[in-house]
Amino acid sequence: MAQSPLTLDELTARILPHIEAGVDAPFSESDFNELALAEFAFQYANNEILREFAQAKGVNPETIGDWSEIPLVYNDVFKKTLVSSFPLEKTVMSCLTSGTTSLTQRGRIFREENGQKLVFTANRVMTQHYVFPDFADGARCRILILAPSPDVAPSMGMAIGMEQTRRCFGTDDSIFLLKRSGIDVGKLIKALRESEESGVPVALIGATSAFVYFFQACRRDGMRFSLPQGSRVCDGGGYRGRFGVITRDDYYDMVEDLLGISANFCVNTLGEAETATNLFDDALSRHYQGKEERVRLRPVPPWARVRAFSTDDLAPLPDGEVGLLAHWDLANAPTVLGVITDNLGFTSDNGTACEIVGRARLDDGGKVSSLPDEERTLGAMGDTPIFRMLEKYVNFTIDLKMHFAKDPNKTPSIREEVELDVESVPSCPQVIDEMLSASDDSDAAELRDASLEAFKKQAQESPEIKPNFP
Repeated sequence: MAQSPLTLDELTARILPHIEAGVDAPFSESDFNELALAEFAFQYANNEILREFAQAKGVNPETIGDWSEIPLVYNDVFKKTLVSSFPLEKTVMSCLTSGTTSLTQRGRIFREENGQKLVFTANRVMTQHYVFPDFADGARCRILILAPSPDVAPSMGMAIGMEQTRRCFGTDDSIFLLKRSGIDVGKLIKALRESEESGVPVALIGATSAFVYFFQACRRDGMRFSLPQGSRVCDGGGYRGRFGVITRDDYYDMVEDLLGISANFCVNTLGEAETATNLFDDALSRHYQGKEERVRLRPVPPWARVRAFSTDDLAPLPDGEVGLLAHWDLANAPTVLGVITDNLGFTSDNGTACEIVGRARLDDGGKVSSLPDEERTLGAMGDTPIFRMLEKYVNFTIDLKMHFAKDPNKTPSIREEVELDVESVPSCPQVIDEMLSASDDSDAAELRDASLEAFKKQAQESPEIKPNFP
């Protein structure tokens, strides 16, 4: 007789110590496999969406013995359907997805207390190792944040994550500097000059587009800074060319020229609402450890796995070959363990690291191509070719959406009411672009206002769902 699956409390109690142990702690393949299979069994029993995916593939917890056999849910599904493994009444954290291929279709990710603890712990550990590797336990610095605060965008994943970074690593004078009307340039310049004069390093963390926007303004006005040794920059969220054609190398050159910070102290992070753990490049951590410089990669932590899959037949690819990146993340316990994303990238170092070369979107006729401008500008890395998806994959996702279509004559459940009430909101990077442009562009200001209102509405959902942001 099959054993009853672990509860979410029990799973979290077993997973959390592995995350807290850090990215260099031993975590055997057999231990990871055991926990991954236990998490799949829990989600199969409690998550209708995952169960439908698994049944479509002829898979259940009794028929597989390896984590790689656990079915992946396409992140496209998160746009229209709530993918959760717990009763929504227990929600304490809610955010709109920001990494989907559509610029306007939005999904929502809910987490309860265990899920919040897992995602906050995972990203605190990752941030410590890759952004602040030289900090002793409890060390802090002033953080200048070029991103919206949770007050401005309470259900934006970037805002929630930045607030946690501020709380874990920032001094009391750390500040959010991206307001509704754009960057608070006066406060930012004042803080940078204070760092110059005092010799106390600062960390600048925020949206890639906000940095590009500010750097372009500095160049236009002939303004430069010479920040003290130990200052650093961490950017994320992507860039779609709104403020000029800027390559990744151009960006590092601007950081060094305008702030006096070398590329070794620049870190890029990838975060998606559908996967709990952000992935950081390893440039600063390798520099701190005295390791030889190399092409930037994103190490995968012990509690996760990443693989690339062919866009032709969804077969797993060897290191170095570009395909759709898939993540299995134990910190995803309240949603689904495995997610196949729209990020195009490759794995390295026997699958223990990865990098992104662009983002794909599904066009009419089954084409998979990069989003506008990303092949020319500051995507994660270099150029992105155009791919074609296997027709059965296209048909499967269409069939799946049709399968989950709701009966209009049926009284909706709490879950279905939330699914049917998703606002049409631009992606997180696009919203930030509109905030940066709003002061001199009325169309941008209108889109900004509508988007921020949707973020606030999401954070004030129905009486049955009361998210909070500790």
